[in-house]
Amino acid sequence: MKKLLGKQASSGIAKAKSFVLSYNNFTVKKIDNVNVEEQLSKLTDANLTAEKQILKLRETTAKKLGEEKAQIFDAHIQILKDPEMQLQIETMIKNEKINASFAIQTIAEIFKQIFLSMDDEYMKEREADISDVTTRLIKIVDDIEIQDLTLINEPVIIVAYDLTPSETSQLDPKYVKGFITEIGGRTSHSTIMARTLMIPAIVGVGESIKKIEPNSTILMDGSTGDIIINPSEETVIEFEEKEIKFNKKIELEKTFIDKETVSKDGWKTKVAANIGSVHDLEGAISVSADGVGLFRTEFLYMGAQSWPTEEEQLEAYKTVLEKTEHTVVIRTLDIGGDKTLNYYKFPKEENPFLGYRAIRMQLDNKEVLETQFRALLKASIYGKLAINIPMIATIDEFLKVKGEFKRLEIELEAEGVKIGEYQLGIMVEIPSVVALADKFAKHVDFMSIGTNDLLQYTFAADRMSPSVSYLYQPFNPSILRFINTVITESHKAGKWTAICGELAGEPMLAPVFVGMGLDEFSMSSSSILNIRRVISETDKNAASLLVSDILDLETEEEVKTRINKFFVEHNINL
Repeated sequence: MKKLLGKQASSGIAKAKSFVLSYNNFTVKKIDNVNVEEQLSKLTDANLTAEKQILKLRETTAKKLGEEKAQIFDAHIQILKDPEMQLQIETMIKNEKINASFAIQTIAEIFKQIFLSMDDEYMKEREADISDVTTRLIKIVDDIEIQDLTLINEPVIIVAYDLTPSETSQLDPKYVKGFITEIGGRTSHSTIMARTLMIPAIVGVGESIKKIEPNSTILMDGSTGDIIINPSEETVIEFEEKEIKFNKKIELEKTFIDKETVSKDGWKTKVAANIGSVHDLEGAISVSADGVGLFRTEFLYMGAQSWPTEEEQLEAYKTVLEKTEHTVVIRTLDIGGDKTLNYYKFPKEENPFLGYRAIRMQLDNKEVLETQFRALLKASIYGKLAINIPMIATIDEFLKVKGEFKRLEIELEAEGVKIGEYQLGIMVEIPSVVALADKFAKHVDFMSIGTNDLLQYTFAADRMSPSVSYLYQPFNPSILRFINTVITESHKAGKWTAICGELAGEPMLAPVFVGMGLDEFSMSSSSILNIRRVISETDKNAASLLVSDILDLETEEEVKTRINKFFVEHNINL
């Protein structure tokens, strides 16, 4: 029996035989003095075949996981059609008279290294996407079989160096009981997909993963990162008991469908869903989400070949509003940083996360701003609309945005267009907003805290950088003080506050946010029932005392210890 430890990526307990996925199961050899025209023709045909395969994966993923998860394959199409990469591959074939597959591999490595050397999260993630696309292309050119994971028809735990988005999208939870990878993190495409599929996942195991041989019996606990190879009977029994307990928790969560989100002592809040498209509403409705806390409109833009028209946007907003009984918070275009468009060129910047993005870009491109704002105003008659402005840093910026809405409202009414009631709020993701939370609260209708960006801006640390990963501290008293400040000042002004970042779906923090009086939690639909359950087991008054305690602590570890004690004292199950 051997034990390994990785990073928790997707909760759940699994026992099955290992299915070891080999990534280097083919070698690309250099062939000189080839028929150049023949190789160029092979490349053209391979590009067409790869495009068809990726589009099919996109369609399958949209149906299975929702539009937001399927958007990754739009990026894959962009990589496949990248004119610079294609030109370099073709030029190498022509100039060196070598085979297409070797040229693809050589140029792909150059591009991958360029992206790996960059500082920001998005660019680093693109390296894995380039590898996914170009490996597919090479296999098509050289007629190498592409492993079809949909053919797995017995219970297995996949063991791999990494899982690509195209591979993860093929997994069937009926047979794939979990996966373990050598590299990766909680924010990689594969682990995000795993959580949606409810497949246990452990990542970042390192080279020790090579100790797992094919067809070994594997026990894994995605909640802790524990992996046991060829366990003893006693250990199997222990894990089976843990699995029974975990499954009971899942069944208990299902009983919270169609229930109000209310604490043990009767305090009510909302647990809403984050969505990327109309298609993602199905998941939210299936768990009776208390509305939509974040509709990421950038996916309307990223999935298009040109700027979406006013009519196209109106149709999407109208559909979501009509299908949702509760409030729908629609975030205006949050593009730039880690999200780009193939029909718009952003200026080259050293750090695009701190640069020309979101509302900053829209205020500078009035046509883009007016098209979206007009569509939102027209949609206001179809439901309970709240509009969320991202990347606001100063009050002047917000007042400028507010002025644009008022100006367009007057224009539309002059055109005979009826405007309904709507709320206008901001994303709190920049520390300057927290510092002036009391002032902002006078001007906004609500505040929505985007904890993902607030964390990295607060600690001045790229959360995807391994060198500073220790600074990703969601339980640090400083970030919790920031959140508490925003909620407190918002409430003083009679406004409401939501959290729509990753922390909203963190069960350990649910009692903390209850104690702070958070009005709305917004998260992936797959987390809603668990958070609703934890809130139901939490006493609001006791949670308020917990908040007083942790805000007086100094370190993240002290906070975690105090919260764990609270869970034990109040018999709340994680």
